[in-house]
Amino acid sequence: MGYFIYICKMMNTILYLIRHGETVDNVAQIMQGQTQGCLTEHGREQAEEVAARLAEEKIDAIVSSDLRRAIQTAEIISTRHGLPISVTPLLRERDWGSFTGRYIPDLKDEVWPEDIESLDCLLERAQRFLEYIMTNYEGQTVVAVGHGIVNKAIQAVFYHKPMNQVQRMSNAEVRVLCLSTTAEVSTTAMTSMASTSKASTTMTSTTEAASSMTTSSMTATTKTSTGTMATAADTATAE
Repeated sequence: MGYFIYICKMMNTILYLIRHGETVDNVAQIMQGQTQGCLTEHGREQAEEVAARLAEEKIDAIVSSDLRRAIQTAEIISTRHGLPISVTPLLRERDWGSFTGRYIPDLKDEVWPEDIESLDCLLERAQRFLEYIMTNYEGQTVVAVGHGIVNKAIQAVFYHKPMNQVQRMSNAEVRVLCLSTTAEVSTTAMTSMASTSKASTTMTSTTEAASSMTTSSMTATTKTSTGTMATAADTATAE
């Protein structure tokens, strides 16, 4: 009979999940959805504040939604680190369909149209984003600039919670997720000393209380969470 020696190595991928700075449409209470958007002067100042907070952190990569308001925020953060920005549509805001461009208070009692991106599709996209980060940036520290609703979806998948149990993010708010991959190497003695490897992935979150950068642990076999839909007006305030 052979025996096995297990060598476990933890690879931590740190994700700084950030919502873009304030935009012109945020101020005007317009449903932005997947429109480009543009930062206000205050939104730029918010992004500068985030950049200053992260200036002393070792950042390996910066990823952004491919919408302009997120890219503008990422560009301001990147100036402190001299890193290029990788864009991905996985981080786009929820597609609000025919609600896009509407004045948010007017939507309070309206029936949701069928062309809004479904909750299942949004959560599946959030799942793919986390997989994208783990695949391309394993063991690195990554800044990811997204949007209020898609960032909630990412956290819902990460924490195995319904979206309505994830606190909304303010403009330029930062939350920290620790995505950990445990590589387990099994070595067999007595015969040819051949080795096989198994990989299991866990995700844990780290909290920095003073800065809302959010301690719990969980496996990365993420489940699709579904939650009660709020009204469009309530939901869209976080986009």
